[in-house]
Amino acid sequence: MADYYFSVDISQQQFLQYYRGNITSVMVNTECGRSMEIDASHFRSFVSAYGVVGRFRITLDNNNRLIDLEEVG
Repeated sequence: MADYYFSVDISQQQFLQYYRGNITSVMVNTECGRSMEIDASHFRSFVSAYGVVGRFRITLDNNNRLIDLEEVG
């Protein structure tokens, strides 16, 4: 398993594109320099009036499948 940290700042208006079906994934750059494409549905529980804003940790298994995504501050 591996943990990666990244920050996201997606406005509520931008994230509406997910609900409209115009986007399906979010591209992030981790703090260690790795680029990742994460299914936008994993961010649903983090949407607020400001959109999706914060620092996150993603945990992947040995096959790079998502185990957990959590906001860490």
